[in-house]
Amino acid sequence: QVQLVESGGGLVQAGGSLRLSCAASRSIFSILSNNVMGWHRQAPGSEREYVASISWRGITNYADSVKGRFTISGDNTKNTVYLQMNSLKPEDTAVYYCKWAGPTNDYWGQGTQVTVSS
Repeated sequence: QVQLVESGGGLVQAGGSLRLSCAASRSIFSILSNNVMGWHRQAPGSEREYVASISWRGITNYADSVKGRFTISGDNTKNTVYLQMNSLKPEDTAVYYCKWAGPTNDYWGQGTQVTVSS
């Protein structure tokens, strides 16, 4: 079992920045776990969509819609994954969820709301 708690969401004007944090109840990166940490988001009336991910090897991937604006990183000493979001747009408004994805199990946080005003 892995418990994930997101924080850092809020209301920001377009063009602004926010940093989301996801605190895990265990190591976020482990060769034994062979897991990937990720961020997803869900806007009202839409399906949950992939935003970014980072593997235990440090390999990062991003959705095209956020590439160049968002940066995912992790600190294994703090069991925390971050999502730095710059140049925010109104279309980035959504609930952002942290995900711990392992070979056989996935775990999700409860989400944190991000609202970008125009």
